[in-house]
Amino acid sequence: MGDKTQALISILKLQPVVPVLVIKDLAHAVPLARALVAGGLKAIEITLRTPVALDAIRAVADEVEGAVPGVGTVLNARQYQQAVDAGSQFIVSPGTTQELLDVARKSPVPMLPGAATPSEIMALREEGYEVLKFFPAEQAGGVAYLKSLASPLAGTMFCPTGGITPDNARDYLSLSNVICVGGSWVAPAALVEAGDWDGITRLATEASWLSA
Repeated sequence: MGDKTQALISILKLQPVVPVLVIKDLAHAVPLARALVAGGLKAIEITLRTPVALDAIRAVADEVEGAVPGVGTVLNARQYQQAVDAGSQFIVSPGTTQELLDVARKSPVPMLPGAATPSEIMALREEGYEVLKFFPAEQAGGVAYLKSLASPLAGTMFCPTGGITPDNARDYLSLSNVICVGGSWVAPAALVEAGDWDGITRLATEASWLSA
């Protein structure tokens, strides 16, 4: 788990915000990823929530220089392998199952597994995971909740996702146990539909400079 953990940490440390994307039109994938990379957000999570998601990740992996594509909303072993085959360099899951743990153990591509309770976090620590997705962040207790976990679960780092906005991102990033946050605000649907890639690059640039 050590090498994969280091690989995952290296990806998540590329930037303070990992864009979480729901791509509905395959034609948007490449220009959207290029706009995000131009703004300093290289690690990009494309969620498996649309029929074109796997083709989108494949296009980004093949055509966007500098991008570090990842796949989110991975729920089972079949999706995990499909994501890897499409070129994903990291896998993100909203939660964790034994099936996911088994496929992740065999795969060279690291997983960022989701957890929201101390018991879930402790179980993943026993599996060797040091970096977790805290989801859904705001609904599960937000900044105060994560802060309360820092001492009893020292050594575990989180990427909070779910309800993160420009207004609260810095609060999360100020926590000692937060490595980055996941957010969808850097690629709002209105700008994507309008093809306003310059506007998205501006939002990505602002997000890339976020800090505590």
